[in-house]
Amino acid sequence: MKEPGQAKVDKRHLRTVRTREKLLVAARDVFLSQDFQTATISQIIKQAGVGYGTAYVHFEGKDELLIVLMEDVMDRFYQIAEQVFEPRSRADAKQQILEQATAFLRLADEERAMLRIVEQAIGVSYVVRTKWKQIRERFIEQISQDILYAQQQGLARTDLNPKLVARGWFFANEMYLFEVVRGETTAAIDEIARTLTEVYAHGLYRED
Repeated sequence: MKEPGQAKVDKRHLRTVRTREKLLVAARDVFLSQDFQTATISQIIKQAGVGYGTAYVHFEGKDELLIVLMEDVMDRFYQIAEQVFEPRSRADAKQQILEQATAFLRLADEERAMLRIVEQAIGVSYVVRTKWKQIRERFIEQISQDILYAQQQGLARTDLNPKLVARGWFFANEMYLFEVVRGETTAAIDEIARTLTEVYAHGLYRED
């Protein structure tokens, strides 16, 4: 049985969670119905139905709200990038890379509405842009580790710097990600992923 004081703490915590969730849901709705630049924190607070003082206890402004929403979206991308990568052959490595690249771009297509807001914010908000750089570096570090593993297994060229290769690979995927989000690419996602993988894998991996 809970002590009276513990029950009060639990209720307070539940209210806090609910308030944060209301603000995040409202922020997403407002961003998607307008865009990042024209959306205001006042509109978000009004839609959430919470007090101004309460709202600012949880978030300093719309930039911080978007960052939380952005992290939620990017968690799905991290799940793709951080899958176990332990290929036994060059062909195995190439297949895994292709599957990841395809899944990455398909997810971009699924999340295009929110990622469109993210791209807008990156262009106008220093806070969001800084956060995106941190997200980018997390991907690049993971790719670097995968490349290093392949080099250690004798599958990949060892004369190439893993971090430089990783940056090039990520930036190529990032470019196409935002082209998919903007609806600018005329090629199918599968074709883009296959082309990127062919160029990347044949430049990096040894022949069996």
